Amino acid sequence: MTLLRIGEVASALGVSVDTLRRWEAEGRVAFERRNGQRVLDAAALPGLTAALASRNRSSSARNRFTGVVTAVRTDAIMAQVELACGDYRVVSLMSAEAVAELGLEVGKPATAVVKATNVVVEVEGVSG
Repeated sequence: MTLLRIGEVASALGVSVDTLRRWEAEGRVAFERRNGQRVLDAAALPGLTAALASRNRSSSARNRFTGVVTAVRTDAIMAQVELACGDYRVVSLMSAEAVAELGLEVGKPATAVVKATNVVVEVEGVSG
């Protein structure tokens, strides 16, 4: 079990620590106390992310990864944006214009919305 401190959970979800404390008081999230620190099992993040993503949004996309921008690489036309979303690293390729319009920069909270018609999953050591 991987335990995340409240600040790490806040960063992964793109909310403030105060928001998480309020959610805990409202019963929306249950932190454990370890050595005086609020901690949460990392396995609980997908459920929190789904709950956060479902608020006031209408979309056919069901895969949302909320996190924080960790890198932005741009050239004259294209950009690569990397997000840390809990245990996941999500990389998106987009236009440099989109990066500017969204104001994407390192440290900014953002959500990667994934809608794919084809997903390939591979496992090492398995031939087929």
